[in-house]
Amino acid sequence: MQIKNFFFDAGPPSEAERFDTLLSARNLVIERIVSSSAIASEQMVQRQDEWVLLLQGEATLRVADASVELRSGDYLFLPSGVPHAVERVSHGAIWLAVHLHPELASPSIAATASRS
Repeated sequence: MQIKNFFFDAGPPSEAERFDTLLSARNLVIERIVSSSAIASEQMVQRQDEWVLLLQGEATLRVADASVELRSGDYLFLPSGVPHAVERVSHGAIWLAVHLHPELASPSIAATASRS
């Protein structure tokens, strides 16, 4: 067992965001995201569900057609298929993101499903 610290090496990049995978197991991925304030707002539509917690900083997200303001401690669930984008973020913002990917069907289930 190895203990690590979430805030170790958490300095922000000079631009964009840095994504650090903390855990990847089966269909679960946990990431630390460190943001600079110099980001290009890019809309994402993901196949997986995502739960995000803003641990430090402030951000404005566009979720579907709504503007969502987040401050330190705020969290949000983003279901798969929902368009979202970070419109503005404070320099040095730190996020915890939990991604739950769809489970892959076993080969026997997939073969049965494709014949029906």
